[in-house]
Amino acid sequence: MKIKIVDTTLRDGEQAAGVVFSQTEKLTIAEALDQAGVFAIEAGTPAMGVEEQSALQAIVDADLSARVIAWNRAVKQDILTSVKCGFSFIHISVPVSDLHLQYKLKTTREAVLQQMVDSIIYARSFGCSISVGAEDASRADEKFFLQVAEAAARTGAEYIRYADTVGRLEPLETYEVMQSLRKKCALPLEIHVHNDFGLATANTVAAIQAGVQMVSVTVGGIGERAGNATLEQVFAVLTDLHGHDTGIDRNMLPVLTKLVAKACHVEADHFCQR
Repeated sequence: MKIKIVDTTLRDGEQAAGVVFSQTEKLTIAEALDQAGVFAIEAGTPAMGVEEQSALQAIVDADLSARVIAWNRAVKQDILTSVKCGFSFIHISVPVSDLHLQYKLKTTREAVLQQMVDSIIYARSFGCSISVGAEDASRADEKFFLQVAEAAARTGAEYIRYADTVGRLEPLETYEVMQSLRKKCALPLEIHVHNDFGLATANTVAAIQAGVQMVSVTVGGIGERAGNATLEQVFAVLTDLHGHDTGIDRNMLPVLTKLVAKACHVEADHFCQR
């Protein structure tokens, strides 16, 4: 089975404590990810400011073979900024758990659903391809997640990311949830998990065993709080234990690890043991 690897080292990975990539480092890492054969590179968030925009424009201008994606809130100004940076692949993230809706955004399901639909339509007006991120999906009501997916599909999104934002999943639950959703969801699923309980790689593999064909990873597992699923580990399990095709060049992984470790000011040997 062909598995698509979406690397978010340059976006979620940079949310790790103390990690700030320079423009040169971002471009070098993006080029190495492209050479490694990842399906997509989530390059960053243009709305963060001028310095980020400059770095992201350099990545877009590098004309990589991998899909280069900009992360956005469901806000038209975010999307316009991404388009001005040259992005044609736009990721739009919306919270889907009632906890986030009530306490983080102080909004309603209906309001966020309409905001997402309006944002997708706006992004598509520029000719962009769209993916949707369902933030805090692992604590959301399944029916609302499916409603979000259906509305996203209806307005032209390509796939939807199921995000275990707080890292609460465990492998058996992941398998059951993904197997159920895959049969009902109007869009293909991408799994994006965090490593708060040390289960990010296991949860990612469980999702693939349930039929999910797109996974989110970072080099060395870096990321917010305890980090994300580790590219190197996920690749090894999928390739060596399960025989899946990921398109990843094994020989490039040590190069990637050293590049990202150096940019994080960490010894490569220690970095690999995360």
